[in-house]
Amino acid sequence: MQEQIKKGLVVSCQALEDEPLHGAEFMKRMADAAKRGGAAAIRANGVADIKAIKEYVGLPVIGIIKREYEGSNVYITPTLKEVEELVGVGVDVIATDATNRIRPGGRDLAAFMKEGKSRFPEQKWMADCATLEECLWAEELGFDFIGTTMHGYTEETAGKKLYHDDFQFLKDVVKAVKLPVIAEGNILTPEMASKVLEYGAYSVVVGGAITRPQQITERFVEEIKRY
Repeated sequence: MQEQIKKGLVVSCQALEDEPLHGAEFMKRMADAAKRGGAAAIRANGVADIKAIKEYVGLPVIGIIKREYEGSNVYITPTLKEVEELVGVGVDVIATDATNRIRPGGRDLAAFMKEGKSRFPEQKWMADCATLEECLWAEELGFDFIGTTMHGYTEETAGKKLYHDDFQFLKDVVKAVKLPVIAEGNILTPEMASKVLEYGAYSVVVGGAITRPQQITERFVEEIKRY
């Protein structure tokens, strides 16, 4: 998969339960549209969606399972239960929250990865990070890809976006780590996607700007209300 996504677009095909396009049938067709448009891979959430997408489009899949647990703010592939489910459906890469926050059951990322890599030694992993320190730590822990996914979505980075300060966060990550860096998070235009590759990202994930028409519509409505 690594060579297939190099300098390519990964399209995130996800819809939450309260969104009109929620469901595997919708998501597999969304993934098909992305494939026809030239996507190199798909990022998807949940066993049902991933299974349908893999069977329907045949592209590599970065898989996650979003699940909330009491007592923890980590919800992207938070425990080994979700890892087992993702391995079972044959995802090419498992992405997980790689922030410094405590996971369900009081576990930290190091313990989670040690067991995960021991049990599934052939599995590839993507670290969804929020800070430069987390990116460096994820590299030490043996991840295969570093993602900027959580930048702006943790208490420490709240309100920040990948492209603030002319993509400075991405530039810092690319300079600091040796692993392939996947740019993800609030990349809203083709021009922005091109810029992150120019600044050294290995590949780029775009989700809401392509696959969530409700959010796209809201942005248009918000803008035209100014006039």
